[in-house]
Amino acid sequence: MTGQLAFVESPVQLLNVLEWAHARTPAGDPADAAPLTVVVLSPTDPMSRGQLRRMAQLARDEGLTVRWQEARGGRGALARTLRELAGPLRAAERVIIGDPFSRYVQLLLSLFAPRHLTVVDDGTATMEFAAQLGRGERLVRWHRKGSLGPRELVLAPVTSLARRRLAPARGRTVEIFTSLPVEAPDGLTVTENAFAWTRTRFGPPLLTRGADLVGTSLVETGVVDADHYSRVVGELAGAHGATRYFAHRRESAEKLHRIAVETGLQVVRPDLPLELVARRGPIGRTVVSFPSTVVHTLPLALAGTGVKVAVCEIAPEWLRESASPRAQGFLSVVTGTAAHEVDRLTARAVSPADRLEFG
Repeated sequence: MTGQLAFVESPVQLLNVLEWAHARTPAGDPADAAPLTVVVLSPTDPMSRGQLRRMAQLARDEGLTVRWQEARGGRGALARTLRELAGPLRAAERVIIGDPFSRYVQLLLSLFAPRHLTVVDDGTATMEFAAQLGRGERLVRWHRKGSLGPRELVLAPVTSLARRRLAPARGRTVEIFTSLPVEAPDGLTVTENAFAWTRTRFGPPLLTRGADLVGTSLVETGVVDADHYSRVVGELAGAHGATRYFAHRRESAEKLHRIAVETGLQVVRPDLPLELVARRGPIGRTVVSFPSTVVHTLPLALAGTGVKVAVCEIAPEWLRESASPRAQGFLSVVTGTAAHEVDRLTARAVSPADRLEFG
């Protein structure tokens, strides 16, 4: 493998690698560009693996080479993966990554410094990455507390070196390919992801009469209280006449069962990233989401279709006591920077008798 090398760990990362390859090729055919090999550092959860298998086939259909790497496949997987990827990584002119906070990616970057680096979106973390890089801070996911645990202390030297490798320097360029509003640090290039590949390959979708809700993993990451979340999902469904709930791939089966029982919503586990599912259709005329990447990506993927996207802000009362002190501020930024076409919904969450207020 030579040329360009992409490391992906989620379906959305692979989608955005396809968008990047499409944007880099005037003819819109990634096969005409410099050779690009995608290495899938496979996760362990079944839903992510299933979506990645389907995205990998789409990438092959576009002429890309895809290598499936069982990077977390039991004892010795890490050492075996590093050994097998050492040569291709050294030879790559450009490396594309989707999650600069990934310990796996940080370890790879600490061992081999790419000459050209591109970071594609894997959710709203891109905004935090750009901000932390600009401030010279260590890389910490926004929903994590600031204190270092035993694992973080052991990996601190790796994270520190990787952060330097993720920054522009003499002999190294760094690009962020994103659909999110980011402030680029000096020397870093930001390229807009307009979801042109998605719009070209899929749709336009058939629109249903009602609305669809988009789920989030904020409960699973310890940010939002589960009771508040389930109650507000029910209120949103009633206010907008929603019938379907598109689950995030990290949502637990227990939470999804509760939502289905308490709200009557049909829970849908998408087989591809939501941007592709929505573009293929059918999709509701209104899509309601909590603060997440989709409030930035869906308006681009669904441009010209007539679908309205709305975002429901997270009220402070919904946050768990264990949530990171940065959580409320970061989620507010995600909501506040959503596209102008996105409706913003405000909510009070003081008692079960309260209802949502829309503005």
